[in-house]
Amino acid sequence: MILSKSNLKNIHVTGLQIPGEQIFDLPEKVLQFGTGVLLRGLPDYFIDKANKQGIFNGRVVVIKSTDTGSSSEFDKQDGLYTIYSKGIENGAEVEEATICSAISRVLSATNEWLAILDVAKSPDLQVIISNTTEVGIQLVKEEITDQTPASYPGKLLAILHERYTAFNGSTESGLVIIPTELIVDNGKKLEAIVIELAHLNNFEFEFIDWLENHNTFCNSLVDRIVPGKPAKELAAELESKRGYTDDLNIMSETYSLWAIEGDEKVASVLSFAKVDKGVVITPDIQLFRELKLRLLNGSHTLSCAVAFLSGFNTVKEAMDDDKFLQFINGVAYDEIIQSIPYEIDPQIAKDFAGKVLDRFRNPHIRHEWLSISVQYSAKLKMRVVPLLLNYYKLNNSVPANMALGFAAFIRFMKVKRKTDGTYVGSVNGLEYTVTDSQTSYFSKVWKAQDTDLIVNNILSNQQLWDTDLTALPGFKQAVINNLNTLLTYGIKELTAV
Repeated sequence: MILSKSNLKNIHVTGLQIPGEQIFDLPEKVLQFGTGVLLRGLPDYFIDKANKQGIFNGRVVVIKSTDTGSSSEFDKQDGLYTIYSKGIENGAEVEEATICSAISRVLSATNEWLAILDVAKSPDLQVIISNTTEVGIQLVKEEITDQTPASYPGKLLAILHERYTAFNGSTESGLVIIPTELIVDNGKKLEAIVIELAHLNNFEFEFIDWLENHNTFCNSLVDRIVPGKPAKELAAELESKRGYTDDLNIMSETYSLWAIEGDEKVASVLSFAKVDKGVVITPDIQLFRELKLRLLNGSHTLSCAVAFLSGFNTVKEAMDDDKFLQFINGVAYDEIIQSIPYEIDPQIAKDFAGKVLDRFRNPHIRHEWLSISVQYSAKLKMRVVPLLLNYYKLNNSVPANMALGFAAFIRFMKVKRKTDGTYVGSVNGLEYTVTDSQTSYFSKVWKAQDTDLIVNNILSNQQLWDTDLTALPGFKQAVINNLNTLLTYGIKELTAV
């Protein structure tokens, strides 16, 4: 039995949240760019939860922007799919299973563009959501015609112009537009690109005025680990228990956050925010950005090489080790919290750090350190260097855990180039691939035999860090000492800092 609207009446699974028939009669209020698991596991999850409680009462039309794959699975299952959420909250395991009914249909931007433009003319439409990856929010100078535009901003502009024309530019016809791409000020950047593209296409002044003044582009931040489909063995087990086939089912952690920059008007449109504390609508999301960037991403980055060199492949494996746990607690509570370059209530930061460590312990999420290490040097620059500089500003002393994190990073980046062009490192006789745009540089630096010279060259490289880290009193020597111990005895001698 396949999961579908007609088969819902035959599904009887204890604890599984099943949509009622009235859900399928709700109007289409949301146009969503992207079929990916993050959107299905976060915004669509919140909308479905609200609909089941009689709040928001609107469904989602999804635009499939790429030519790869098909939407046949959505068609066969009437847009339905199961979300399995598992995690740890306050030290206890929690889980949830729900059949998400937020999606009404999936349309292809390539083959069904006119149908998409019809949605733009609907009086029910209120919201546009996107996740087109960071590359999606870029200006592509293109002519907006009756054909499908190439870029996401081009498609969005065409949709908004169609709507403007259909409603004669009425003030009430404007939309709330929320990009979820992981770039700072994503709403502002998308708005600027769409407006510039409108000028390049010589659209009428009245339309551009409507575009700027009657549509709301919101900065937003999403935070939820949604790995996607369950692993093969788990998938078979789940299917056996539930009694139906679901080719769209996804796994996620229980933690969720969607911080949206907006006012009371935005909040009234996004009424689904009322049903889950994970949706936060606030005039300024900088607090949430800093907490996520520093405590979640920063601690991940600082711990990555320490964990991997210790022989741990996944975050959960590392969190089960007492010495590593002592290290990451020191990173988060003793160094990062006080170093966040933004005024934050210490208790809020501590509570967030506790949730982060709970998420790292989640036994149901397989998060590999090698995946976290992708573009390692850029992540250190963006996520950690501001913390390091602020720590020195406040204390003028060496943060011991950060120094170890940098030393482990430098050891991790001891790489050589293979004949196929990839760069690899080696630890305990095992080879690993390093994916970083600076691998060539690190390969050359490591040709030196003197660790003092290696550390000095790396820390003083202002192209890497936008600053000279050797100017921080005692930091270079601490990194050198750690690296020497690392090379002689291995990481296990260092993790209990």
